[in-house]
Parts: sequence; structure tokens; C-alpha cells
Amino acid sequence: MPAAPPVFCALFLAAGRLVEPHAPTVALGLYVCAYIAGGTATAVVTWLSLRVGRVDVNFLMLVAALGAAYLGAWTEGGILLFLFSLSNALEFHVLGRTRRAIRSLMALRPPEALVRRDGLEATVPADTLRVGDVIIVRPAERLPADGVVVRGESSIDQSPITGESLPVTVSVGALVFAGTINQRGSLDVEVTKGPQDTTLARIIALVEQAQAAQVPAQRLIDRFGQVYALAVILASAATCGVLVGLGTPGAVAFYRAITLLVVASPCAIVISTPATVLSAIANAARRGVLFKGGAFLEKLASVNTVVFDKTGTLTVGRPAVTDVIAFAGDETAVLATAAALEQRSEHALADAIVAACRSRGLTLPLPEAAEAVTGRGIRGSVGGRRVVVGSERFLAEEGVEVTDDHRRILTRLRGQGKTPILVGEGRVQGIIALADTLRPQAAATVQELRTLGISRIVVLSGDHAQAVAAIAGPLGLDDARGDLLPEQKVEAIRALAAGGGVAMIGDGVNDAPALAEASVGIALGAASTDAAMETADVVLMGDDLQRFAYALRLSRQARRVVAQNLIFAASVIVALIVIVLATGLRLAFGVVGHEGSTVVVVFNGLRLLRFRCAGCAGCALPPTWPVVRRRGELRLG
Repeated sequence: MPAAPPVFCALFLAAGRLVEPHAPTVALGLYVCAYIAGGTATAVVTWLSLRVGRVDVNFLMLVAALGAAYLGAWTEGGILLFLFSLSNALEFHVLGRTRRAIRSLMALRPPEALVRRDGLEATVPADTLRVGDVIIVRPAERLPADGVVVRGESSIDQSPITGESLPVTVSVGALVFAGTINQRGSLDVEVTKGPQDTTLARIIALVEQAQAAQVPAQRLIDRFGQVYALAVILASAATCGVLVGLGTPGAVAFYRAITLLVVASPCAIVISTPATVLSAIANAARRGVLFKGGAFLEKLASVNTVVFDKTGTLTVGRPAVTDVIAFAGDETAVLATAAALEQRSEHALADAIVAACRSRGLTLPLPEAAEAVTGRGIRGSVGGRRVVVGSERFLAEEGVEVTDDHRRILTRLRGQGKTPILVGEGRVQGIIALADTLRPQAAATVQELRTLGISRIVVLSGDHAQAVAAIAGPLGLDDARGDLLPEQKVEAIRALAAGGGVAMIGDGVNDAPALAEASVGIALGAASTDAAMETADVVLMGDDLQRFAYALRLSRQARRVVAQNLIFAASVIVALIVIVLATGLRLAFGVVGHEGSTVVVVFNGLRLLRFRCAGCAGCALPPTWPVVRRRGELRLG
């Protein structure tokens, strides 16, 4: 409701009070105008509700105002309509702030794009981009679509989408997202998703879906509200009848019944939950946590078991060199020799060895010859020396002796969940161990979950059991299970659910069934598979697990605020009813108490827009979409 109706209602009401001693007829006209200004919107909503057989709070307020007018208490009826329309306007404004803040995400995507088609460059509306188009993105421009870099190198500010605080360097082959900002060089990007399928579009859709959905508590309140409103009407009528039967004058009895009708109306109870939930959803979205509905915000607060996938969730999802053991020469020589050959391989382990060599600033010689043997290793010539890099079996086949001492080291590394690669030149020169390493935030996240009272933290993975145990051990997890098929993960989730709410965090296609089975399924990262993002109830944008701990704290705080609002609203209603029945209460005071409680619960819920938790690592993260105030309006910058 706009602010104009309550303003005009107040002006007409004040004018009526001023002229009433001198011109009662004019004052009556002004009071009628105040009723029209403050009550038209309420009357329209009441009519629409009655047409579908619903009796709600608006009906109660309208009947009370008309009853006051019937008794000649125009001022008190006008105050009722003014405060009721004012509280509706405040609700409309403050709840609309959260919606406007999220809708302004639309502005992250530029309206136009420079596209190259058939060798010609043209500016076209971003909505008309097609998969396969090549768009040109200059420095300081926002990307209009999701795609893959096919030419150029630059740094991209991905914070609007992934929440990464530092720019990400991209080159040919890198994935980029609509709404992110190109900082340095010019890029040619091949569009991989249509305008409605981009990560940004999915973010907007998820938040809109969350705002439209009601939490179970709100659905219960709505169902209860219909019965409660009818009960209030009957109770007010009965009060009037009983008072008249006891000898109370009819006008006095009717006045008290009208007052009871006002103070017993559940306005504050009805608005307490949506005000809180929408504020929490908006806060979470700013920090890169997308709830698909208020129901999942409520469910997350009740979780006592957290299940992690391993690869890509607790770990970074790609191998890295963890150990270099030299038997001849030094570690640098072993690593450089292996990397010289692995330059010619496309295997992920080869990429990790080359990356480790380059991170140490080593210059790699080019091999004179290289031949990759699928699933075993690579052989070739480096600097005139014959070199073999690969598994124990492959080196034995190539005539390189693997001794018992070597095998003991290999067994130890495998027991730690690592993959050993041997480097040989006639004999074993060294061993390079690789493993999928823990995310930097994994340990801190587990510690925060312990602090929050999570009783069980489990990892379920399709990776082999030794690798899973090697990850779970340093983190101190309660259970670690490997070699699981997707259906076995589902069975494990069902078993854990017998002990309470379960949250499952994953990012892959094979995690989708388990995400669906869990009380709350959580997809990690904007780059999660489509299956994981579609199945999950909550999406953590970016690759920071600490956002989950933040989401858990926020959901629990939202539950506390909803409880505060409901207890406060119910207490005010009970207190006002007791006063009306016991001693009588001026309608104006009843109106102030009733509408005042509504405003209090709205603003109490809105505190979650600024929620931060002391000592929470998630709160230390920069907001994904920073809030900027301009001319009093809440906007995303």
C-alpha cells in the first residue's frame, strides 16, 4: 500500500477535529473523507476475500471502523483506519525493500552485447544472444552471458556471482558468468547458455521462488487465521449480548464489543513470519546463500547432522602434488624430469605435476620424444636420457626395478589416500605423490559446525575408502564412508535421518539423489552441476564452505525472531483482551496497542537484513552484492 492513503486519512481526521466544535456538518464530511482515504484499500481487499469465502483481518478492521462510526465515535474509527493503513503501508515498504534489493540483480546483466556473427560485429539486445554466438567484452564491461573464453586473457571480478573477493584470472577455455565484470584485457567469449539459463538468471529465479513460497509456520497461521477471524466475530457478538443481558446499556456493550474486535485481531501474528523470513532470505542472498523457499530456512535451523560429499566439496576437486621423494639427485630434479615428459600428456595428474613445477619457478626442457600409454604412464627421452614416469607396474614392464623399500613407501602413501607416481631412468629416481587436497576453509567450517552444536558430521563419497579416510582423519569427522554408489548414499542419508534433520552438501551429478533425500540439500558453488543446483534446496554461490555455517546461524536466528514475534504478538492480544473484558478500554488505546504491536514485529523481523554473528567466519566474507543507500532507497551496487 502506498504512503498517500494514511497521510490523507490523518489530514482529514485532524481537520475534522479542528472544525467539529464550530461546524459539525463540515466535520462529519471530513470524517467521511478520512474513512474513504484510510479504508478504501481495506474495503477492496475485504470484498475480494469475501467473494472467495474468506474472512480475514481486513474484514475485522472494517467492521470495527464502521461500528465506531455507527456509535458516533468517528475520531476513534478514523484513528483505527489511519493506523491500520499506516501499518499496511509500512509493511508494504519494508518488505518491498527486500524484494527491490533482489530484483535489482537484474541490473547486473547489461542490456546489450557486442557480438561477432559471420565475421561482422554488431550490437544486439542481450536477450537475443544464442548459444554459439561469440561476444566481445571490453575492459570495465559486464559480461552479458555465460560462456567460455575463446580468445584473450583478463581478470574477472566474479564477486556478484560466486562471492570470490579477489579477481579471477581467465584465459582461453575458462568459464565466465553473466553479470561479472571484465577488468583488464578484451575477451572473446563463446556463449554456452541462453539468456534464461545463465547462472545469474537462475539466481534471480531461485530468489523469486523463495519469496513466493510460504514456510510451514506461515501456512499454518493462514489456515488458522480464517477460523480465528470467525471466532473473534462470534466472541465479540457474544460479549455484546452478555453485557446487554447483564444490564449494560446497548451502546456501551456494542462499543466494548467493537473494541474487543480490534484488539483480538491477529494482524501482528499474521505478519510476524513473512517479515522475518523475507528479511533472512534477502540477507542470505547478499552473502551468496540462496534459499529456494522459507521452508528450507526453517528446516535448516533444525538440522543436527551434516553430510559432506568429498570430491569438490571438502576437497578442491583436482589433484595436487603433496610429496616428492628423491632416491637419486634432489627433489627438484625428480620433479623437473617428470614434468618435462608430462607436458606431452593430457592426464589430470600430468597437469598437476607440471603446475607444481611451474609454481616453483622451474624451467622445463622439451622432451625429444614422448609416448603416453593410457592408464599406465608415459615414456620418452629428455636431454638424451630415457625416462619412464607412471605406475609401479608400468615401470616394471619398462625394465625399471622396483625394490621392497620402494614398495613400502608406495604402500604408506596409498594408505594416506595419495596416488604415487614413480620416475625412473634405468632405476627409480624418485616418487611423486598426488592427492585431492582439502579446501582451505574445510577445517574452520567443521570447527564452526561443532561450535554450533552439530552432533554428527559425516563424509559420504564414491572415492575409494582410503582416500576418504585420509580426508576425514585431519578434520575429525564422526564417520567416513567410501566406495559408495549414488543409491548407497541415499540409503545412508535415510539411516542418518532417523536421528534428526540432515543437511547434505555436494556439487556433482552423483550427489543429486542424496541432496533430494536429505532434509535440506545444499549445492556448493555457482559452477555446481545443473543437476545439483536444480535438486538442492539451498545454493552456496562461490566455493567457500564457510557460507554454510553462516546460513546455519542465520536460519537459527530467524527461528528465534519468529518465536519472539509470535510470543510478543500473542501476549499483546491476550493482555488487551483481558483489559477490555475486565475494565473496558477506549477504542483509540486498543487501536494503538494493536497496531503498535504489528509495527514492532515487522521491525523486529527486519533486523535480519543486517544480521551478522560475532566470530562467524561467514560474516567476515564480503557481501556478494554490496548494499548501497541512495536517497533513502536500498539498492545493490
